[in-house]
Amino acid sequence: MFPFIFEWAWDISHLVFMGALWYALSIIGAGLTYCIIKSLYDTATQEGGDNAHH
Repeated sequence: MFPFIFEWAWDISHLVFMGALWYALSIIGAGLTYCIIKSLYDTATQEGGDNAHH
């Protein structure tokens, strides 16, 4: 059952579950966003192209 269906009842169990779901999804989304931005930044600022430090 989805929240946009009129029979949805917002009781405490739904609030806790949906809150935990969106909290977890936001943490995952923030981590992915950070990794993508950091990789783009590192790619754009790379100088020389050698990987001697690896």
